[in-house]
Amino acid sequence: MTRLLLIDDDARLGELLQGYLEPHGFALTHAHDGGRGLALLEQDAFDAVLLDVMMPGMDGLDVLRRIRAKKLRLPVVMLTARGDEADRIVGLELGADDYLGKPFSPRELLARLRAVLRRATPDAFGEKLRVGDVLVDAGARSAERAGKALDLTALELDLLVALMRRAGRPVPRDALLGEAGRADVVVGERTVDVHVSHLRHKLGEPCPIKTVRGVGYLFAKEGP
Repeated sequence: MTRLLLIDDDARLGELLQGYLEPHGFALTHAHDGGRGLALLEQDAFDAVLLDVMMPGMDGLDVLRRIRAKKLRLPVVMLTARGDEADRIVGLELGADDYLGKPFSPRELLARLRAVLRRATPDAFGEKLRVGDVLVDAGARSAERAGKALDLTALELDLLVALMRRAGRPVPRDALLGEAGRADVVVGERTVDVHVSHLRHKLGEPCPIKTVRGVGYLFAKEGP
């Protein structure tokens, strides 16, 4: 069974998801507030977290900050009634793997969970990419530059893989998430620009990611 932690103050949602997900191989534990959720993560091992943004006391973004501060790499799917793109940007910047707006269908949630778990599962035969001094092990979900590990969010790593696969060729901005296998993440072009900007900052100078005006981005094939 895949162990799933739901951190949400909605008791009815916990009951609904538990009944739906269990036949699909998920054992769900429900924490009704952020503090209890963090305590359970300290005490036990989970494969993924469903995290509500709007909770009394400690909200979901604060919980996510603390999860990532502890270097916990487990997938986190944010649940929120908010539709503003800025909230999605903040959550993804903090290391959320996906966002799902309330209300949602349990079937869609199941599909999203399976997708983030596939991306998070190391593959002994996973793809390895090297362009210049940048090395990515897609299976192990790790990246480094000049031998130094890069601390990337899940989305940043997927964007880096997509750009490196097409090194030397421009990737259109509106196609980049699809190339990264993240077409399920509902964001706008501004969000893509924000995450590419963060990725550039983490890669450092000279940066191999170039802007192709009016098109998108290109990972330089031969040096920056």
